[in-house]
Amino acid sequence: MFDRKDLMLYAVTDRSWLRGGEALRSQVEKALQGGASFVQLREKELSDDEFLKEALEIRELCRKYNVPFVINDNVEVAMAADADGVHVGQSDMEAGEVRRRIGRDKILGVSAASVEQAMLAEKKGADYLGVGAVFPTSSKSDAEEVSFETLKEICEAVSIPVVAIGGINAGNVMKLAGSGICGVAVISALFAQPDIAAAAAELKELTKKMLMSK
Repeated sequence: MFDRKDLMLYAVTDRSWLRGGEALRSQVEKALQGGASFVQLREKELSDDEFLKEALEIRELCRKYNVPFVINDNVEVAMAADADGVHVGQSDMEAGEVRRRIGRDKILGVSAASVEQAMLAEKKGADYLGVGAVFPTSSKSDAEEVSFETLKEICEAVSIPVVAIGGINAGNVMKLAGSGICGVAVISALFAQPDIAAAAAELKELTKKMLMSK
């Protein structure tokens, strides 16, 4: 399985930030070199065959760095690639059904934006929650914002670890201090940066500082 500390700097891929013919694998490795501690492969446009090929590459990379690796939404690809788990949103496959299909040994992450959603996800077998959007985000145009108060209430209502997501970057991560989260999930704060490894290292240090602040 995984440790709560693995959720500190949770990298979510986004191929829209690929530049100059760079492969996604290369970007992910830079993030891992900088200190990313968890990786979610998120693909909305690829065919299942292309998605699986990419998943196998990223899985091997994450194993090299001893970092948990999950697939966004696609249970079939996650199982075929022997990923460490799956992350699903509220509009994707129901959490209990995902747990039934992946078994007890795989990681199940679930997105939540309310205390009710969070408690239900935990009851249905989620290992961790992704809660957001905690700040405005361009990565998911339909994401509703979750207030600091709601984030804190969710952390207090469940016993599983919570990761904040949505618009988080080096300039605002300290605002999450005292919320009860275990880490932050980021996309553009890593992959849109000119030096991905340096961005990851800076954000990890700031996240550590934020987690230690009350």
